[in-house]
Amino acid sequence: MELGLLYEFDVPQPWAGEHPWGQRSAERQVYRDNIEQIVLADKLGFEAVWLVEHHFRENRSHMPCNEVVLGALSQITERIKLGFGVSLMPHEFIHPARIAEKVATVDLLSRGRAIWGMGRSTPMEQIAFGVDIPNSKEKMKAAAKTVVGMWDQEYYEEDSEYLKFPKRMVTPKPYQYPHPPAWMAASTESSATMAGENGCGLLCFSIMQPLDKLRQVIDTYREAQKTATPLTGVHTNKVGVYTLVHCAESRDTFGTNRLWESMWWWYKGIAEFHLKWEMAHLTPEQQAQAFPLLESRARGEFDIEEFDREDMVIVGTPDECLQKLLRYEEAGVDQLLCYLNFGYLPHDAIMKSIELLGTKVIPELKKRGAHRVAAGLEAQIAETAKQTETGALWQKNELLKA
Repeated sequence: MELGLLYEFDVPQPWAGEHPWGQRSAERQVYRDNIEQIVLADKLGFEAVWLVEHHFRENRSHMPCNEVVLGALSQITERIKLGFGVSLMPHEFIHPARIAEKVATVDLLSRGRAIWGMGRSTPMEQIAFGVDIPNSKEKMKAAAKTVVGMWDQEYYEEDSEYLKFPKRMVTPKPYQYPHPPAWMAASTESSATMAGENGCGLLCFSIMQPLDKLRQVIDTYREAQKTATPLTGVHTNKVGVYTLVHCAESRDTFGTNRLWESMWWWYKGIAEFHLKWEMAHLTPEQQAQAFPLLESRARGEFDIEEFDREDMVIVGTPDECLQKLLRYEEAGVDQLLCYLNFGYLPHDAIMKSIELLGTKVIPELKKRGAHRVAAGLEAQIAETAKQTETGALWQKNELLKA
């Protein structure tokens, strides 16, 4: 299993100062720190960094222009893959030509390190951009086909239900041929099925569900992949899962670094956002059922460390993190996307977490992976030898019969 990163560029409130300087000062520091963290991760062997595209997400996800940051990273990193995690695809968000242009440009600047994730976002952003929500799935798939056509053909034109586009040369073309691999964001079994059926990689998260539930989503995706008709020119059959990750030399630092407080900030922020923007139409009882931990925590009946005990998050010493990562691998995860910068964790603690994961955990994962590959090859050789021996014996018996 590979280790990657997921970054949203969170800017936790309260900010130090009134508008206009409180927000500006906080965002300046977050962009500076997050980029420094990603550069360190590149040096220490992380496979990929995925940057979100979110709009109007105050307090969290101050990252509306991931292509700009990925373009900057392409010039100050050397090997880490640069993931659009994700591009918002329905036509109302952006013209498909703009997606083709920006993904290809990052791929060109990075000499073939771009990864193209696609998604539809949530009602809060969809409403602001006037997205046709009932048709957003079909529009996402149609836009993806358009983007691939613009990369594939020298000149592209389209006259379809969702797009009227005159014959034009779309530039530049991607560095990778035929184009960067495509992934799709999903959080339910039905959306995982869509990703699998369309031959896209799967991007999902685990913090609010136990590993058994995550395994069901992954199994559903793998089953759909068996009859996949690739939506793009590259068939991808991989699972990337993100969760909160923090590695430390000792758990004694968790209190001083405000780890548990930061974890609750993340969960509470997710819950409040969904209740306000995606579940406002539900009854109070239905809302409480969707995020039961809010009321439990308010009554003092929920311990945030339960996320740790149930492996919904990966925190601990390098050895502890490794054992948790192996459980994710057993569930079918190909790339664990470490959400390292959340809540109130200090920058130096996050840098230390990256250092420990890069120097202690990643080498061990690679070593175990190499052992599995070697064992697999050994088994294949043994099976081939057995089949050869069986065939020779059969041939000898046939000759004796003659």
